[in-house]
Amino acid sequence: MTLNARTADRHVLYEEAVQCVEADLDFFSKVFKKTRGYAPHTLREDFCGTASLACEWVARHEENRAWGVDLDRPTLDWGIKHHLSRLGDDQDRVTLIEGDVLASPSPAVQVTAALNFSYQVFKDRKTLLAYFKNAYSGLADDGMFFLDAFGGTESMEENDEDRRISPATRPDGSRLPAYTYIWEQASFNPIDHNIVCHIHFKFKDGSKLKKAFTYDWRLWTLPELQELILEAGFSRADVYMEGWDDDEDEADGIFKKKTRAENMAGWVGYVVGIK
Repeated sequence: MTLNARTADRHVLYEEAVQCVEADLDFFSKVFKKTRGYAPHTLREDFCGTASLACEWVARHEENRAWGVDLDRPTLDWGIKHHLSRLGDDQDRVTLIEGDVLASPSPAVQVTAALNFSYQVFKDRKTLLAYFKNAYSGLADDGMFFLDAFGGTESMEENDEDRRISPATRPDGSRLPAYTYIWEQASFNPIDHNIVCHIHFKFKDGSKLKKAFTYDWRLWTLPELQELILEAGFSRADVYMEGWDDDEDEADGIFKKKTRAENMAGWVGYVVGIK
């Protein structure tokens, strides 16, 4: 396969460069089991996009069921073609809903996830609180709500970061050549924390897929998220921060519950609301 700006599928590139649904689900299951003493089996993926998380959840266990909610029909259709179809008869345990996460009910679940910072599309306190209340009401009595967050000193600057993505084998068996992922923080307003970011991809032949994805968000802080989660009715709002490997000079992929953390140039973490 010749990979360039003309032939590339932006969803394939995004999933390989940005997502690791296996690690996310491992984390959800670990925290849930440690808190509740047993494994969860129902999940709702808000802002689900291609629904890769929901489909991987169902593939993991014969008792698992998942619901995914997203506004964008073409992206949902891509997920149906590339992820849902691979589940065979098990795809009946995945329900995809084209709709607004603020107004798309589903059966009560044990885990609701809003990942890839998508909830930051809600820029005012009233709307984000409404979303968190909706997430709370959609959970079973033992339910838990998982968000990811990012920050650090460089999160409030205009900058870009290049990262080479190694060749990989896709779930369908196809081979994906190496390419470069570029995260650009195009603007940041310190008054309202409005941030605009773009994802670009660059290929071996020199071609570039510019603004494959654009995000216009409010960069919410961890204290704000915790306060709003508690105000929405959750009993706890725990923060898990990713550790740092000094020898490798990179994040180690291990998330631990923290009440204090060093404000590094960049960090990522989870905020977990416990019902």
